[in-house]
Amino acid sequence: MFKATRHLIILLVVMSFIGGAIATAQDDNKVTFISTQFNVVEESDKARAIFEGFEDGTVEFVPSEEGPALDLLKAEGETGEGVNDVVGALHGTFPTLVTNDLMFDLTDLLAEIEAEYDVNDDFVALGKMGTEDYQYYIPWMQATYTMAAHQDALQYLPEGADINALTWEQLAAWAKNMYDATGEAKLGFPVAGLFHRFLEGYAWPSFTGGMVTQFKSQAAIDMLVFFRDQLWPYVNPESINYDFMNEPLLSGEVLVAFDHVARLKPAFDAEPENFVAFPAPAGPAGRGYMPVVVGLGIPFTSPNPDSAEEFIRFLLSPETQSQILAELGFYPVISEVDMTNLPEGVAIQAAAVLAQQNSEDAIPSLLPVGLGDRGGEINQIFRDAFTRVVVDGEDAATVLEEQGGVLQTLMTETGAACWAPDPVSEGPCQVE
Repeated sequence: MFKATRHLIILLVVMSFIGGAIATAQDDNKVTFISTQFNVVEESDKARAIFEGFEDGTVEFVPSEEGPALDLLKAEGETGEGVNDVVGALHGTFPTLVTNDLMFDLTDLLAEIEAEYDVNDDFVALGKMGTEDYQYYIPWMQATYTMAAHQDALQYLPEGADINALTWEQLAAWAKNMYDATGEAKLGFPVAGLFHRFLEGYAWPSFTGGMVTQFKSQAAIDMLVFFRDQLWPYVNPESINYDFMNEPLLSGEVLVAFDHVARLKPAFDAEPENFVAFPAPAGPAGRGYMPVVVGLGIPFTSPNPDSAEEFIRFLLSPETQSQILAELGFYPVISEVDMTNLPEGVAIQAAAVLAQQNSEDAIPSLLPVGLGDRGGEINQIFRDAFTRVVVDGEDAATVLEEQGGVLQTLMTETGAACWAPDPVSEGPCQVE
């Protein structure tokens, strides 16, 4: 009896030792991935399922809003110890990480990846953050915003209008046609969602050719008056409550809408036969659109930088890039992804994305850069200007002068230089 008990104790000790060794080995290959993307529950679940395909270790996915992520990474940098191995964030988030000297140079890793895959050169250049020989981030994926319409809306298109080359005047006429025919406002915008990106990357650039520098220009005044008098009367009043446009499109509350491709995706997945996707309209200055570039970086405080590099290789593989496109609606940054066998709804959206970025009059407009944890302030400035003029009916010139002053204060206090479509500046961007 005693002999059997002793053998059992020895066995338990050995098993405990082996278990500890396995756990240690697993910890050695564990990658903690903090990302400002896919922080909506449904998206997080899909992302985790994709990351389970990483065979060189385990992945702990930590979705986060930008502000808390920056605070955490800066705190880790100050203490010299961290838990996060890989950072996934928008291009505009990285200047704060760069300013605080938090990120490894990934030039060598990028060279190894580019030996296998053709990574988008423009996005690679963005990852250098203005330097010549330091790669702060490697591009991970891209997205944008487009228009979508139910097939039933096409009968109301203005005569002679090309859906892939619309103007804002034609969109307004289309919205009026739908209103006249149905008695309801059938154009919709995600005002409770990402509407500030519409203002920053589509409205202002299309009408003024700029974002910050042209914020209070005469062209901007004319734009807001146009929206107030010719477009907004035919926008569904429930737009102020819409976070995502897929549900209003599927329910028929709206027939034409603008939103992020990932947020339109559920409608195209559910009923690809009923929807079309197309570029945003052009204004007097061109066809403003916002390419959303997401990068991957490794902080100096990463406890496992070797596995972090392997995870980045995994995320840049054609298989993973294809899964992210099919499941989450973000587009590849490498050319080796097979785009011929996409789900029908994804293929429809992909065609619109390509048509938009390849338009002869395209004006690419980056997300705000260099504002750090004050990025939300610029969004509110654009929103307030639009709301006060278009919704509340205040004088456009007066509102833009006031809001322009608030915007200039933000640029001056943060020291943020201008970004595309405005000419890049050496000092704080100047509002004109």
